[in-house]
Amino acid sequence: MSLSFRDQYVAVIGANGVGLSRCSASGKTWLGSAGFIADRQSTATLALDTLQRLLVEHVKGRARLSVLLSSHYSRFGLIPWSDHITTPDELRAYASACFEDTFGKSAEPWTLSLSPETAGLPRIAVALPQALLVQLRDMVKGLGLRLVSVQPYLMTAFNRFQKSFGDRDFLFVVAEPGRSTLLLAREGRWSAVRSLRIADTDAALASMIARESELHGLNGDKPVDRFVHAPARHSDAPLILGVQTLELPDAEGDIQDALHLMSRVVN
Repeated sequence: MSLSFRDQYVAVIGANGVGLSRCSASGKTWLGSAGFIADRQSTATLALDTLQRLLVEHVKGRARLSVLLSSHYSRFGLIPWSDHITTPDELRAYASACFEDTFGKSAEPWTLSLSPETAGLPRIAVALPQALLVQLRDMVKGLGLRLVSVQPYLMTAFNRFQKSFGDRDFLFVVAEPGRSTLLLAREGRWSAVRSLRIADTDAALASMIARESELHGLNGDKPVDRFVHAPARHSDAPLILGVQTLELPDAEGDIQDALHLMSRVVN
């Protein structure tokens, strides 16, 4: 690794704002956030413009940048195993066909990534807007920075809390403001992934979890542990019967900014 890129930053692109933190040997330093107001068509462009302003203001010299994307920018799907798929190109085409069946044919191209699973098991796939990724790479390169990763917040949160799930069946809900996304694992394999626009309230979360539990038959004799992580509700954590809330440990001088709390999920 080049020493000229030793500085590390984490950016969080949310539905209505962008936040930035700096990582060093002594820990993370929150640099601030900036909001924006946009309609659905212009959200990505305004988000990247806002990120660029934050980077210009706070990053001096060459550095590495990791980006977390809110689920508002992502599509998720479960890709069943197929014995007929033998090459990576066939797998990508198969996953694209599965997404088209679920979401319909899109006028805008999306970039697909799939979880690495053992043969015979279904995969979780995430689609990110190709235009957003291209603009992000071009912008970061133009600033002389190195883009080291772009990851949906859902996957980053799952990796952070994975030890809480153990080897048991589980339902994991990430409740961002205005959108909740769930992962269901049963018998050592992915069983469902779903993202919904709902209010970030206990009542809405409880109702969604109850519906999904009924849909997937989670109320039978075999227990399924249920978890929720709500990064925007650090001081008002969800209290839902039968659901364990997963939170990050308090940090000295913690800032009650949802984007700051989301950035802290990165180890």
